[in-house]
Amino acid sequence: MDLIPAPQVARLDEGGRRFTFGPQPLLDAGPGTGTVARWLRRELGAATGWELPAAPAGVSAELRLRIDPDVAGDRGPESYLIDIGPDGAELAGASAAGLFWAAQTLRQLLGPDAYRRAPLPGRTWSLSYASVVDGPRFGWRGMMLDVARHFMPKDGVLRYIDLLAAHKLNVLHLHLTDDQGWRIEIKRYPRLTEVGGWRPRSRWGHRASPLWNETPHGGYYTQDDIREIVAYAAERHVRVVPEIDVPGHSQAAIAAYPELGNTDVVDTTALGVWDDWGITENVLAPTEAVLRFYEGVFEELLELFPVEVSPFVHVGGDECPKAQWKASAVAQERIRELGVDGEDGLQAWFVRHFDDWLTARGRRLIGWDEILEGGLADGAAVSSWRGYAGGIAAAEAGHDVVMCPEQQVYLDHRQAGGADEPMPIGYVRSLEDVYRFEPVPPKLSPEAAARVLGAQANVWTEVMENQDRVDYQVFPRLVAFAEVVWSWQPEPAERDFARFEGRMAAHYARLAAQGVDYRPPGGPLPRQRRPGVLGRPIEGAPPNV
Repeated sequence: MDLIPAPQVARLDEGGRRFTFGPQPLLDAGPGTGTVARWLRRELGAATGWELPAAPAGVSAELRLRIDPDVAGDRGPESYLIDIGPDGAELAGASAAGLFWAAQTLRQLLGPDAYRRAPLPGRTWSLSYASVVDGPRFGWRGMMLDVARHFMPKDGVLRYIDLLAAHKLNVLHLHLTDDQGWRIEIKRYPRLTEVGGWRPRSRWGHRASPLWNETPHGGYYTQDDIREIVAYAAERHVRVVPEIDVPGHSQAAIAAYPELGNTDVVDTTALGVWDDWGITENVLAPTEAVLRFYEGVFEELLELFPVEVSPFVHVGGDECPKAQWKASAVAQERIRELGVDGEDGLQAWFVRHFDDWLTARGRRLIGWDEILEGGLADGAAVSSWRGYAGGIAAAEAGHDVVMCPEQQVYLDHRQAGGADEPMPIGYVRSLEDVYRFEPVPPKLSPEAAARVLGAQANVWTEVMENQDRVDYQVFPRLVAFAEVVWSWQPEPAERDFARFEGRMAAHYARLAAQGVDYRPPGGPLPRQRRPGVLGRPIEGAPPNV
């Protein structure tokens, strides 16, 4: 069975027997399975032509769905079982989520054509007699999608939720604000999207490139768009983590509301949404008025992202230049009032304020690993991006950690060293490199290792101007990452990459059926290249920091 991620147990019938479905199989959906039944009728029905009517009383159905907590065993609440035999297929999940992952496995077993949007003429459907027993290694299996640098329209986000779910990934971290754009409607502050949602042009390539795309760029999600995204994700057992950056990465907000910036050292009324990449000096002013402004932003955010789907809220907290605070009399007076340790203490004060504010409202703050430097409330979590070190320190200090070291799982980094890679960024991170990523560093104590919630692959879009470019950078490496965070793996050097590559041969056909513009194993197609556009390649092996 060419299943990805690899299940814990998969047994095929030694006799090669198969069950063949009739033209209109019946569906027996047990209590609590309605969401999965609807998904099967809609998604599998589109590819097969099956309507999957409910089985009448006393009639055996070819597809049977059950929720049975006993399935969990020691594999956790997302576990599932599949049994395929002479009476068809039975899917049982320890929870609704587990049953949904079973349905994703069933779709893989049916073959690549099960991912199409209309039936192919003359196609029949059968399954080998088999049993599958499975459950995930980690509870946080995610991808961060940066929609601030290059906006992805709503339908593209919904498509990525489906792609995550197809690979049993269950967290979508949406990077919604940055210097280059504000992407979420806040009704009390309409200029955040009216002004902050648009920039006049974009650098074409890395920030060292002399080329520009002079087309204005922008867009944003209305509040109803966000509600739709969150509901769509919830139906697929994907949690959405929204990110609103403070106090750095905030020039788009300052362009919309100049009073948010350090007005005593810079003419913030002259600032626009930033059109370049990198880190701008324009950061939020450390005032009570700014805190109240962002509390208003977070109040609307919490209403859009219910706690059941989004218990975590990401506040960024990283890469905050201090030059304006050093020059600002207002900021220096604030440092004296608060008694904090200089400008670094101000950055920590921002984060701690929203840590307390979110905790009081039943949410958990998560931020990039710089937030550790000022001290955190007990419930706060850390996204370890600069390497493993921040995650190790956080876990040993009793904080939950999501591992996402840039040297290992930043998917904007190039996939090969050849000259044809489009806008090459960073270290070479091949499919095999990602497959050998290990989220839990061996130096962690057992108690600290238990604090690693899981991992996520981060997709920064400075040089990804549209969906096809995102697809190229993300796939197939996200497939390897999905196996890393779902499947129980041996040590990185001992992992059977050749076997994984063999299973990928079948999986490329699944990706193609879903319309994914992935990087072919032999390198980019001519239309996927970007000749003459500068990137920022880094040679050698990435440091393990």
